[in-house]
Amino acid sequence: MASRTRVEFGDWQTPDELASNVVLQVLPHLRSTPRTILEPTCGKGAFLVAAQGCMPGAHLAGYEINPEYVAMASARLGTAGQVRQANFFAVEWEREIGAMEKPLLVIGNPPWVTSAALGVIDSHNIPQKQNFKGLIGLDARTGKSNFDVSEWMILRLVKALAGHDATLAMLCKSAVARRVVEFCARHDWGIVPGGIWRIDAARHFNAAVDAVLFVCHTGNRAAGSSSSWPCYASLDAKEPESRFGIANGELVADLDAYNRSRAIAGPCDPEWRSGLKHDCARIMELGFRDNRWTNGNGEIVDIEAPFRFPLLKSSDIANGRSTSTRAVIVPQRALGEDTRMLAECAPKLWAYLSKHANLLHGRKSSIYRGQPPFAIFGVGAYSFARWKVAISGLYKRLRFCVVGPHDEQPVMLDDTCYFLPFGHEADARRAARALESDMAQDFFRGRVFWDAKRPISKAILQNLELDRLIEALGCVVPGKCSTDSSAVFSSKS
Repeated sequence: MASRTRVEFGDWQTPDELASNVVLQVLPHLRSTPRTILEPTCGKGAFLVAAQGCMPGAHLAGYEINPEYVAMASARLGTAGQVRQANFFAVEWEREIGAMEKPLLVIGNPPWVTSAALGVIDSHNIPQKQNFKGLIGLDARTGKSNFDVSEWMILRLVKALAGHDATLAMLCKSAVARRVVEFCARHDWGIVPGGIWRIDAARHFNAAVDAVLFVCHTGNRAAGSSSSWPCYASLDAKEPESRFGIANGELVADLDAYNRSRAIAGPCDPEWRSGLKHDCARIMELGFRDNRWTNGNGEIVDIEAPFRFPLLKSSDIANGRSTSTRAVIVPQRALGEDTRMLAECAPKLWAYLSKHANLLHGRKSSIYRGQPPFAIFGVGAYSFARWKVAISGLYKRLRFCVVGPHDEQPVMLDDTCYFLPFGHEADARRAARALESDMAQDFFRGRVFWDAKRPISKAILQNLELDRLIEALGCVVPGKCSTDSSAVFSSKS
């Protein structure tokens, strides 16, 4: 297939070896011997062929959009099964599944492509908005936001399997498996946990994604009350390394760690904050060379010093670098503050920003609409705290970094960082030690999905009650950050 066509139809064929290993893993987890084995996007029929060798008495049913693959799969199966040419999104799955002999095993590897990727190539091989009406809450996703097509397909199959004795076994991104579990729990779609097994996507598909074999059961909705999903490190693993699931209506990464750390769950005070957001690094961030500040265009930048602050970025925090080598322009000290006063109190800064007004006014994010000229976000009294405990929300490591003043100025962080503000060094270091403790690590182990795009979120951080943690560790509760920033931010040059 051509590259565009391969992307459009998710044409990454499952290797026969992997398909065989998957079937062997699924076999002991079946609740009953299948009478029908269905592969709804069968390609060349790898899973059907593997299942034929292990369950020779079952009827094999394949559906595939590519006529060449239909012929290949049909030849491989012979008289043991039937492969139909069909578009997954056009099949009436309730009718098809209803006519099949039960119990049923639905197995396969739906495309790992996203709606955004299909949109780039103007693909029509995507569920249309009207097709989402039968899936609660999913109709808003198409045409309005990005989503994984495989998630839609798996949920479509789960819906069609309701009331039927069936096992569903699908290769998919690990994030897709979690979203399916969360969606089904939220909407009371009674699926019974089977298990989650990691697969080596780089080896089998040359894909840099976290992928799994996802197994669940349908049938009796009342039996779907269990929310504990065993997670295995590989297809060869004999025992689960952890269990994820739903607890108190929340999707959690490790149920055991979550339950062990409930005592320190609660709202954090001081509040976790995000760093500065400006969306124009070429103009707003500066480097120091030859004793001069320069912007991303290589221009020398001479502005009033009180509006130029040392900056640490997410990569600095993730790698434990607390010494700043950059600076950032901070034209406001509070969200929404009128920047026009800069023309009088900081004329050099006003002239610099005005010179680059086309770039700053052209920032695409809607958050800048209706804001003062050259506005930034993530700014407040907390930004100017002299001491901070920071963590990167972008990197996949749990490292808390104590950030102190640089040249007597508070250090700013970029918007991919989160931080706690403190007025004194001792309080910041005490908080950092507590957050690095085994007790805190257990809390995060229970709640952080490390394969997520941004594994560390403010919601997770804010749900660890720092006072309780420090008290449990036998420390003194740290002081709160002062809200008076006037001592470190002057409106005069």
